[in-house]
Amino acid sequence: MLDWTLLRAFLAVIDTGSLSAAASRIGATQPTLSRHVRELETAIGTPLFRRSVRGLEPTEAALGLIDDARAMGRAAEALALKAQGKAETLSGTVRLTASVVVSNLILPPLIADLRREEPLIQVEIVASDASQNLLRRDADIALRMFDPTQNALIARRLGETPLGVYATRDYLARKGRPQTMPELLGHDVIGFDRADDIIKGYAAMGYPVTRHQFPVRTDDQMVCWHLLLAGAGIGFAQCLLADAQPNLEKIDLGMPLPALPVWLVMHEEVRTNARIRRVADFLTARLTALLSARA
Repeated sequence: MLDWTLLRAFLAVIDTGSLSAAASRIGATQPTLSRHVRELETAIGTPLFRRSVRGLEPTEAALGLIDDARAMGRAAEALALKAQGKAETLSGTVRLTASVVVSNLILPPLIADLRREEPLIQVEIVASDASQNLLRRDADIALRMFDPTQNALIARRLGETPLGVYATRDYLARKGRPQTMPELLGHDVIGFDRADDIIKGYAAMGYPVTRHQFPVRTDDQMVCWHLLLAGAGIGFAQCLLADAQPNLEKIDLGMPLPALPVWLVMHEEVRTNARIRRVADFLTARLTALLSARA
């Protein structure tokens, strides 16, 4: 019987190509991970990696182990999820992921209230615009603004958050207020750098543009928000956030922007976990009320 800890170290090196990156991925020290690889090589009686200019490359013996090791990993993850789902105490850690904007501007007061109500529940927040994989336990609960597609997930649609076009009073006093999309094309609009979401939005409305249409560009949503507040240009923002800023004014271009759906998602195996269910129910109630009031 091979120790799963050793196979987990082996897969981390396979996936990353180096001991340091593998150790960072699984939260181990590099000496510990190196020892685990050596123990696995001793157990099966053959080297598993050779050094090259590109890092650690798997030997033929290692290539023959990968599929079986991954299958064992999936079984271990499934077992951990089922075991986690049996926990019935309102204590312990719940890992929550949400977009950078939601994590910074919406979640903090909600988490503060949750902590007052449930002081024994610890909350880890992953602020990321990338989709965390709940099936691999990257998080217990995800707040997403797109329809979930993965199987084996429980999803609750909490509502939607409208988008709007905004600028500071100072910007509008200096540059004027656009009233149509063609007029908006002549203004300083805050855009994305490499992401093409805004470009696609313009195209969907019949106005093809390139990234050079936007004089200030960044893919960091919080930087976009602070640029908007600073008056660096016109920006797109969630209405529930922008309407609460006294220095921002909404610009009516004669056409509505699409609203973003808001989903709370978790793995089906953890829905019976008391602390995860408590956090999920709390967030569902608070966010549903917030979105309904905005609507």
